[in-house]
Amino acid sequence: MANLNKVMLIGRLTRDPEVRMFSNGGKVAKFGFAVNNPKKNQQTGQWESEPVFIDVEVFNRGESGRKADLVEQSLRKGSQVFLEGHLVLNQWTSQDGKKQSKLLVVVDNLEFLEPRSDGQAGGSRSSPPARQSAPPSGYDSGPPDDMGGDTRQMEPPPPGPGDEAIPF
Repeated sequence: MANLNKVMLIGRLTRDPEVRMFSNGGKVAKFGFAVNNPKKNQQTGQWESEPVFIDVEVFNRGESGRKADLVEQSLRKGSQVFLEGHLVLNQWTSQDGKKQSKLLVVVDNLEFLEPRSDGQAGGSRSSPPARQSAPPSGYDSGPPDDMGGDTRQMEPPPPGPGDEAIPF
């Protein structure tokens, strides 16, 4: 039987990234992340946003993987990003001997959704080094209305050979 462990989120950092170097030269950037889930208030009947807080880790991997460096240089508390990754269960024993565990997201790809503070645009078009991967085809890279911010749409692919003969 097949398994799938994939997470796609749009949200904001809840704290500045904390970076740690490994003895082998690797690097990890850790930060808190929040997304809003819509929830209907049973008393008022109104829809409200319920925040979900997630711990996130981003690693430098392989020869071309410099995602932790990008996070360290470009993201701060409040930055809005699209994250694509997978869930990992961390388990440990606390100092008082109790077993502890928590789920976290390990980032495989990310995309900045706001302009960088140096005036260059982040995200899909203007800043290729910041973009690690494209969201799925047809994906609206903008946030839901309740989050504010950028609401750009992905550009359609250029016409392929023979497309000009299609009458519609």
